[in-house]
Amino acid sequence: MESARVLRNTQIIILGICIAAATIISSIILSQGLLKVMKFTREQITVTGSAQRNIKSDFIVWSGVFSRRQATLAVAYKTLQEDLSKVKVYLASKGVDEKEVVVYPVVTATIYKKNKEGNDTNDIQGYTLSQAVEVRSKNVDKITIVSRESTELIDQGVEFVSGAPEYTYTKLDELKIKMLAKASENAKQRAESMVKATGNKIGFIRSARMGVFQITPINSTDVSDYGVNDTSSLEKKVTAVVTASFAIE
Repeated sequence: MESARVLRNTQIIILGICIAAATIISSIILSQGLLKVMKFTREQITVTGSAQRNIKSDFIVWSGVFSRRQATLAVAYKTLQEDLSKVKVYLASKGVDEKEVVVYPVVTATIYKKNKEGNDTNDIQGYTLSQAVEVRSKNVDKITIVSRESTELIDQGVEFVSGAPEYTYTKLDELKIKMLAKASENAKQRAESMVKATGNKIGFIRSARMGVFQITPINSTDVSDYGVNDTSSLEKKVTAVVTASFAIE
């Protein structure tokens, strides 16, 4: 009996020692894991990388408006149609494809006679009819020249007003992918340069966030939180920005 009790007590003591040892070991492992998590969280660097590229627009939208003012609606419409024919002939003579030209509906405005106080009366004095034509083309250089020379129509008796061309780049989606890669590479280079002085090096990327694209005239310094999309310039500058976080080893 006595020997059995001693054996049982010995087993209890050994079990207690094992439990205590297991608790200590688990605490050490947990502490090391926690330290690694804290180190993973804290030891990182966040930088902003950018990439720029100059491009030339490959699509143009240009429009012009011509108008006629006459005492009667019928005469105004007739003379406006004559002007439209002249405009079409002029564009064709400049090498503009008919398929690139969009003719918009006629807009009519009624002109009323004024009284002594300068207010409109119910008496009709005449009508002003106007019509717009728009050219959409990939031949950017040609249409740019046409837009500048289109006032030649005035010599033909057409009251033509040329609008400012709008220039766009149709391959922007493809360009964005390439520029984001360049901006990410630039961010990595900046991070490496910053940690080099401390004797460390950067590890894998933790996170990356794409900024807005800025499409501006080449010499412009304009930026916006919502992005800039310039359509007034034939030649543009595209800027891509990426904010990335890297681990520090």
